[in-house]
Amino acid sequence: MKNICVLVSGGGTNLQALIDAQNRGEIKGGKISCVISSKEGAYALERAAKAGIPSVVIARKDYSDSKTYSEAILAELNKQKADLVVLAGFMTILDKCVTEAYSYKIINVHPALIPSFCGEGFYGLKVHEKALEYGVKVSGATIHFVNEEADAGAIILQGAVDVANNDTPETLQRKIMENVEWKLLPKAVSLFCEDRITIKDGKAFVDL
Repeated sequence: MKNICVLVSGGGTNLQALIDAQNRGEIKGGKISCVISSKEGAYALERAAKAGIPSVVIARKDYSDSKTYSEAILAELNKQKADLVVLAGFMTILDKCVTEAYSYKIINVHPALIPSFCGEGFYGLKVHEKALEYGVKVSGATIHFVNEEADAGAIILQGAVDVANNDTPETLQRKIMENVEWKLLPKAVSLFCEDRITIKDGKAFVDL
């Protein structure tokens, strides 16, 4: 049984999707063993407590730079014996000391179809604002492995939704979360825990 550590910063809607999937028996071969928050008082911590999942706060504000913060995160992941790390609305870019130690063991959700609307500065509603500004007819979310470059790791799963003429950044965000993120993130986690993802030439091949 693989240990899954989920890193959060805010409300924890993707964490809740993982907890719900776990309760339904949809995550095979692994369990959420710990939630780590970059902020005290994040609602995600309440979600973890309600589900009986241990949590730890490693506050970003307590560290002077990304490297020392990442080292603290790395130490906690090692302590927790993490097999898989899931970034679920985690708002800090981790230093390569973490991405190298957990190469192809960190999964992130990006709310667009990579390589569109991704990279540094593309997060939260900004992604959907740009997609609507561009006039895309479909958008979606990408579940991918994390490396030292923002949103540049191997793609595991992608899903799309149609963009309506009257969509706002808020309605598009909600549509993508409900129809793609909350479904594909637990699926990708289960695939990882079942050893059904193979890496070849930097690409992820999934045994569906």
